[in-house]
Amino acid sequence: MSRAWFSQPLETVAVWWRIERRDGVALGFTSHDRDLLLAGLRHRTAPGMVPSAVRRTATFEADSAEVEGALSHDAIGERDLAAGRFDGARVAVGLVDWETLESEALFTGTIGSVGREGERFSAELQSIKQDLARQVVVRTSPTCRAEFCGEGCTLSGARFTHEAVVDEVSSDLRKVRLAAGFAPAKFAFGWVRLVDGAGSGIVTRVQGVDAGWLVLEQPLPEGSVAGVHAIAREGCDHTLATCAARFGNALNFQGEPFLPGNDLLTRYPSNQA
Repeated sequence: MSRAWFSQPLETVAVWWRIERRDGVALGFTSHDRDLLLAGLRHRTAPGMVPSAVRRTATFEADSAEVEGALSHDAIGERDLAAGRFDGARVAVGLVDWETLESEALFTGTIGSVGREGERFSAELQSIKQDLARQVVVRTSPTCRAEFCGEGCTLSGARFTHEAVVDEVSSDLRKVRLAAGFAPAKFAFGWVRLVDGAGSGIVTRVQGVDAGWLVLEQPLPEGSVAGVHAIAREGCDHTLATCAARFGNALNFQGEPFLPGNDLLTRYPSNQA
């Protein structure tokens, strides 16, 4: 049986947060006035971080929570928030007895939207019940629904992932050019992850290719320069023609390119051959 928290007039209880970013970095914080070691991770004291009320239900309605605080801790910097390093990170919030280190998680989920106002930030936390809102019935589409090299695609991600060096970075930080030896057109709709430098660990989608430049979905962090190492994944435009001609994978195409569309009833007959 779990402990009944706040059952006595005086309790040795503090709040803890654990954040696991998508780039593999794990951070821990606590409202206690000294660091606490929980589950092998040191939770740094962060009295400026304040959790809102955590609402949990036994229904399918999504639980909700929010955390806000000052940009005072070195582990949560304004640049990292703006660069999206915390977007989609896994989060756990709970209580801990700072004398016995007995702890309990009250909320688990992911970070949704992150807002910033002056020197303060706020993060909306989405519970794992959000997964229940996903569409479970497959909808038809003329293009492939599978993630390239993901489930349903069956192609090997290692085969289309390459180590590269960023040869140039545009002045607006929205374009990069890889060193010679890589065909830029292959990386359209793929992604690039910088290994070192100011943008280390950030994964950015490639929207398209422009005269040898890879056009990124969002700008790189300030300070990103040429010469850094990167890991680049080739992309796919999710059409049947590309799947068959370039990858020879038409058998696993997850779409219906020849299914009549919604405009079928509005088409007029034509006597042209």
